Amino acid sequence: MNKIYLIPMTLGDTEIDKVIPRYVQNICKETKIFIVENIRTTRRYLKQIDKNIDIDTLTFFELNKHTNLNDINSYLNKIKEGNIGIISEAGCPGIADPGADIVSIAHEKGIPVIPLVGPSSILMVVMASGFNGQSFAFNGYIPIKSNERIKRIKELESISKHHNQTQVFIEAPYRNISIFNDIIKSCTKNTLLCIGCNISTESEYIKTKTIGEWKKVDPNFMNKIPTIFAIYSR
Repeated sequence: MNKIYLIPMTLGDTEIDKVIPRYVQNICKETKIFIVENIRTTRRYLKQIDKNIDIDTLTFFELNKHTNLNDINSYLNKIKEGNIGIISEAGCPGIADPGADIVSIAHEKGIPVIPLVGPSSILMVVMASGFNGQSFAFNGYIPIKSNERIKRIKELESISKHHNQTQVFIEAPYRNISIFNDIIKSCTKNTLLCIGCNISTESEYIKTKTIGEWKKVDPNFMNKIPTIFAIYSR
């Protein structure tokens, strides 16, 4: 039976061989049908894997926040013609991206779903943070309005303290500095904050400090670059 492959991609300008296993690259070369978050990015990614891939012979369906979920069934009907690859802008499909909708429907239809190994900025920050890796929660995007965001940050700090649980969240890169400032204002000085930027790239930055220590740091280093935040209160 044909399968759905959850195909990871690079998180930035990184050499393919450094982060994408060779067997995953081979599956990409063999797959002819793709459901992707961004067709242009995917075409470029496939060419990086193998410049000899004939892009014009491939079928692409776009899946993002604008996609009508009723269209997903028609995408999955293509499984009769061969394996389908799902590729996300987030690195690993189904984690903080709309690929989860496809996977859910695939399970309902009895289609085998195969996750493939690749970089996940969320897991990599948890790994490198020094925080509790046995109990952690990814909270996605937290509120945009400062007063609501501060309230949410305080809630996450409280949950972390009472449940010994690492709390992970993200923000649009152009709001990194404003969320950093709200974290500094919201959390107690001994709460730990890990900041991970440009994960798995040559310019990767991952640091863990107390809130008190972060207050002495100029946050412009994270301005407008992909960043993961994790807090841990003991």
